[in-house]
Amino acid sequence: MERAYGFDEVALVPGDVTINPDQVNTDFVVGNHTFSIPILASAMDAIVDPAFAIELSKLGGLAVLNLEGIHTRYERPGEVLDQITGAPEREVTSLLQRIYSEPIKEKLIGQRISVIKQAGAICAVSMTPANTKRLAPIAKDAGIDILVVQSTVTTARHISKSYRGLILPELCQQMSLPIIVGNCCTYDSALELMRAGIDGVLVGVGPGAACTTREVIGVGVPQVTATLACAAARETYLNESGKYVSVITDGGIRTGGDLCKAFASGADAVMIGSPLAQATEAPGRGYHWGMSHPHPTLPRGTRVRVGTTAPLEQILLGPTSVTDGTQNLAGALRTGMGVCSARNIKEMHNVKMVIAPSIKTEGKHFQAIQNVP
Repeated sequence: MERAYGFDEVALVPGDVTINPDQVNTDFVVGNHTFSIPILASAMDAIVDPAFAIELSKLGGLAVLNLEGIHTRYERPGEVLDQITGAPEREVTSLLQRIYSEPIKEKLIGQRISVIKQAGAICAVSMTPANTKRLAPIAKDAGIDILVVQSTVTTARHISKSYRGLILPELCQQMSLPIIVGNCCTYDSALELMRAGIDGVLVGVGPGAACTTREVIGVGVPQVTATLACAAARETYLNESGKYVSVITDGGIRTGGDLCKAFASGADAVMIGSPLAQATEAPGRGYHWGMSHPHPTLPRGTRVRVGTTAPLEQILLGPTSVTDGTQNLAGALRTGMGVCSARNIKEMHNVKMVIAPSIKTEGKHFQAIQNVP
């Protein structure tokens, strides 16, 4: 049995040279697209709609639209969002199961993508492996820039009764655009996925604020250990192929400190859910729910109240109006890189990290008693 570590159990060690935050480079590259903010918005209906995707693209990040969500099932998704956010807690799971049983409408896929593209934004969309063969060609014809294939746990090999499931090398050849696949949390699974020809891998099983996978089926690896393992696979694959596959830590990131630790663990970018669900532009109206919440037989998500705290620009770029690290996330990353002597993301991968379970409690007595109800 191995010891695994999450964000709250480690700390970053300052470097010997400090750098002004405005002198560091946080660019994230996937395919021929470069993003000045290495943050992706999770492909969840409470976070990303076409308007949110456009706004985040303008700010320098990337939002991923869920092509199996309410925006491709309903002509008027706003009315459905009102139902979800207004439902009593005891009824929300059955309501979501009913709402997401509505068939996906192919014409809506093109319409939603068209809105994003006409605004000049980079368009990334997400779908599950089971629906990729059907939906990916439709999305490509509509003009997407990046494809994300995502499920709770994704592997390069899958056993089922299907005669011929999704073959990732064939998908990469067919699509001819950047493909990000997830989620995984081990060296071997990440390496196999990379060898299939993908451009990015999502790391994280069960750490999200609205995900209950770890409670329901007991599966998951804490994010620091999981990111380290997948980053090691990236280096192995780079040495054997010459191709650099981006590692994207997905889930469990709540503050700027968590964000910095993800990059020090080897991430090239992060995917964030609940912090962005708190933006005034988020369609969830202060709520957030897991992608697996509507599962018809075994839900692995829940609806959580996150509140609406600030505009998206303030959450990402500041200025912050709070002291808990939940705003100005890009500024926190720049400052963290500066004090750790990292001029770019790759140098951030080399920052020394220590096991420090007291990092959030040492000397914090008055903060602790102040937060007691």
